[in-house]
Amino acid sequence: MSLPKPYTDFKEYFPELAQAFEKLGVLCKDAGPLDTRSARLVKLGMAVATGSRGGIKSQARRALGEGFTVDELRHAAVLALPSIGFAPIIAAIGWINEVAGEAA
Repeated sequence: MSLPKPYTDFKEYFPELAQAFEKLGVLCKDAGPLDTRSARLVKLGMAVATGSRGGIKSQARRALGEGFTVDELRHAAVLALPSIGFAPIIAAIGWINEVAGEAA
């Protein structure tokens, strides 16, 4: 999986901040009882809820690399429908489909 250019640029410009940010992610994941699979779905759901195109695509790439199916990712997005509405879900599913197409 290749990282998006804006993130690799950030790592180049601010290597210590990037390292600290990555460590924070690990510490957050390890802070509680959720397994890696559950944590990935939570992170995807948060990206969907905030409408973060980059976040959705990043979490979808990671999830597919971890063995999730596209249907599981779409379902995770659809679970947010009653809370955030139809249009954001359509966008999220579109971005998930883009990632799935790139992975194929």
